[in-house]
Amino acid sequence: MSYLNELFSLNEKVSVVTGGSRGLGKAIAKSLLNAGSKVVVVGRDRNRLEKTVNEFKNDGLSAFAYQCDVGERDEINKLFEYVSNDFGRLDVLVNNAGVTQSAPLAEYSDEVWWKTLSVDLYAPFALCRVFSPLMAKLGGGSIINITSINAERGFSDNPAYAASKGGLRQLTNALANDLASSNIRVNSVGPGYMRTDMTLKSWEDTERRSKLEDRTMLGRWGIPDDLAGITLLLASDASSYITGQHIYVDGGWLAKGM
Repeated sequence: MSYLNELFSLNEKVSVVTGGSRGLGKAIAKSLLNAGSKVVVVGRDRNRLEKTVNEFKNDGLSAFAYQCDVGERDEINKLFEYVSNDFGRLDVLVNNAGVTQSAPLAEYSDEVWWKTLSVDLYAPFALCRVFSPLMAKLGGGSIINITSINAERGFSDNPAYAASKGGLRQLTNALANDLASSNIRVNSVGPGYMRTDMTLKSWEDTERRSKLEDRTMLGRWGIPDDLAGITLLLASDASSYITGQHIYVDGGWLAKGM
């Protein structure tokens, strides 16, 4: 194995990717699988989850399906038991699962607010809490929290999503500090506008699509595979001295001026 291959290798590692059955999560899971990791792909929709994992298996990759609503504490505990009992270790945790629902502030319901925060902010906290001792027991690991440019910028009619992603950014800082002594690195990756099922409505609105493209330096929307490289970097030993960092994969959105 060459030096570079060894540096980025995840052979004999075990990873968990939440929201891994489609979109960004699917691309992230595939990146880790191709680097040699066994990957537990976590999702709520059983049919979509099994379809994705079967697709990975047909390519000879070591993927495992686990149906779970990470917004529920009991289901998180059951996920931990499955990983602990069946694999005995966890090296990489990617907190990618997320929900979003827009509405004007006066019409924004408590139900939507709490559901968004339970999946987008509580779940990463709870997953880190239960899995970090298992990581520490084996000498450390990497946690990657998927945030958003919403962690830095306010977008209209979506207060819970912005609050949860901003909170997840700061949670990353706190956990990086708390877990450093266990050699567990915690970083966040913030996608810009990515072409996924979640952004389909904006993509199909040609005027809005063009406006969003113009807001980036690179003049295009991202695609899920644009997260593959940064995920592999942060998951592997190539980033062994990187923790508490926030990396935005946004085509230059946040940095662009006039």
